[in-house]
Amino acid sequence: MNEQIQLMVDWIEANLKNQFSLDELSNYMGYSPYYCSFKFHQITGISIRRYILLRRLYLSTEDLANNKKIIDVAFDYDYSSQEAYSRAFKRIFGINPREFQLNKLPVQSVVKLFINKNGEWYEMNISRKIEVEKLKSEMSELFDKDVLHILNGQVMFKEFKDDRLMGASDYAPFNEAMCVNTTTDRVFDEEYIYTRASGHQESVDEYIEKVIDPLTNLFNKEYECIVLWFGEDMFCQMNLLTILSYLEQSGYQGKVFLNSFREDEFKVNQTELKLGHYHSVYKEVLVNHIKPSNELLPVMYQGIVIYLDMLKEDNTVVKYIKKNKNLSTSELIKRLLALFPTVGYGDMQYRELINKAR
Repeated sequence: MNEQIQLMVDWIEANLKNQFSLDELSNYMGYSPYYCSFKFHQITGISIRRYILLRRLYLSTEDLANNKKIIDVAFDYDYSSQEAYSRAFKRIFGINPREFQLNKLPVQSVVKLFINKNGEWYEMNISRKIEVEKLKSEMSELFDKDVLHILNGQVMFKEFKDDRLMGASDYAPFNEAMCVNTTTDRVFDEEYIYTRASGHQESVDEYIEKVIDPLTNLFNKEYECIVLWFGEDMFCQMNLLTILSYLEQSGYQGKVFLNSFREDEFKVNQTELKLGHYHSVYKEVLVNHIKPSNELLPVMYQGIVIYLDMLKEDNTVVKYIKKNKNLSTSELIKRLLALFPTVGYGDMQYRELINKAR
């Protein structure tokens, strides 16, 4: 069946700029429209129409970045009008196409699905060193000793620190998973530490050793610039939101850059951020679990939408688990990691979700 789903994906990709017809797809596949829709959703965890919507809008961002007229982009991707395209764009990315075109802001990548005969999704690896060298040639000041690079997680931190990828700069990891468990209004104070430690079923001392101590330089040194290295997925974006909230709470006055990236290819999108509203967004989203009232980077807005959906008992991932509960836990985790890259959960979070769903 995986081969058939890949054939569907290939046909869809070849016709993304045409008016979609489920009947034409079913005729091409030799199956009924219902069967095509059902199997596509069962294997991929997403509906055909949702996949087409996300792929069209994501590909359209490349045209916008190249300053193509918005009305031409709308018609290229089979929208009936510029207004219809703009509504769909803002619903997914949180900003309108004109704002995106003017500011070239980062968005979550929606890449073509690849499913091989074994049901494994193809991933691309590109050396991080190559991308970092490219950044150095463009922004050499971010490699100075008065710069702190905060990296999402211990693995990334160790690689950057061991290889001194950012030259004379300081490095610090944020070893958290803010997308799970409750949190508090203030970041990194005693109440926060106790609450987060309890949620992770750790002692306060264990939490301090794992999360707080590695951030010592952030708390004790003054930097002209802080560079935040966080992936596009929801997991990373909620961690990013927490760090930005802390920077505002602490009154940080220096420059802040976000280096966002997709894990599989590590193509970095660098954006200078302006502090001023992230603490209020943090409280709205991570504390009170409501949509933010401020306009955000598209990549963070998308992460928040996913985060709020994942809080629901019958979220998209849980539905997929229930539909495929006959699979072993290891196989389910393997599929979930491949099919829901924008969630960003790891093995542990998915294992807990599987156990609850079953």
